[in-house]
Amino acid sequence: QVHLVESGGGLVQAGGSLRLSCAASGRTFSSYAMGWFRQAPGKEREFVARMSRSGGTTYYVDDVKGRFTIFRDGAKNTVYLQMNSLKPEDTAVYYCAASSGVGPGGKWEYKYWGQGTQVTVSS
Repeated sequence: QVHLVESGGGLVQAGGSLRLSCAASGRTFSSYAMGWFRQAPGKEREFVARMSRSGGTTYYVDDVKGRFTIFRDGAKNTVYLQMNSLKPEDTAVYYCAASSGVGPGGKWEYKYWGQGTQVTVSS
């Protein structure tokens, strides 16, 4: 079991930056790949970024490449999402999630989810 708590969201002007944090407890999350997702009002949840168990590889959705960075601090059991050059289109509730691996069908399955943190980007 892994309990995840996001923080760091807020209101920011377009072009600004925010750093989201996801603190894990219950089990060391070095056993898990970590991901960030977001959900805007009226839209389905969207994948944003993922990093491997070791932190050695990362992957980003095209819309955030070059602007967002996912990284982790293993000693603190915390994963971060650094968001720069924010756009109004980035407005959403952001969730972190932990995956123990690839499930049937070849897709990463995220078993544990945080409660989310609101990010609002004004024009």
